[in-house]
Amino acid sequence: MADRIDNSYFVELAEQNPADICRRAGCSYDTDNRSYRIDLWVNEYEVDPAQCRVTGINDDFTPPHEYFDLFIIYYLLRAKELRLNGEWISEKDIPGGSGFFRGPHDIPTEMICNRFHNDIGAFKKRCEQLHGTAIDMGDAAFTFRIAPRIPVTVLYWTGDEDFSPEAKILYDRSITEHLSLDIIFALVFEVCSRIGAGDS
Repeated sequence: MADRIDNSYFVELAEQNPADICRRAGCSYDTDNRSYRIDLWVNEYEVDPAQCRVTGINDDFTPPHEYFDLFIIYYLLRAKELRLNGEWISEKDIPGGSGFFRGPHDIPTEMICNRFHNDIGAFKKRCEQLHGTAIDMGDAAFTFRIAPRIPVTVLYWTGDEDFSPEAKILYDRSITEHLSLDIIFALVFEVCSRIGAGDS
């Protein structure tokens, strides 16, 4: 799916110092193949700048949504050597987020709600399958380390006769130092589709 990524990203990656990329993004570099390897959520990826290719390499690789390849290459290029802020924020707290995350960029949490409805047990089981760490928020909530410097938390509330089930995504405030708004959308689309799909 790397054909959906502008080749200029790969050219830029090829021109950068691998040691700098690895330090900032928390990945490794294969000097023989001249490619990067990085663990992202439940998969390991190889990024080959010369071939303009992003490939899943673990034996039980689960193909991500096509947007996620863009997140991977952008993260390698733009991640900064920063500690996590430790403060969870919503998309509305991200500069420009209130205007951006609407319409075609609305956070697709309905993928999660449409799957689980009021079945908190199934939601918890799915999040555990995806290596989530339970935290005490909402009716259930799990934190996922999507990339070495990018954690997200998914909250879930069951519904009743007055309110429908609701899911919400939170981000460490440091995400604004690493990712642009469109790349955050690419990331969160994968989060919603991965949790809302597959066998529980």
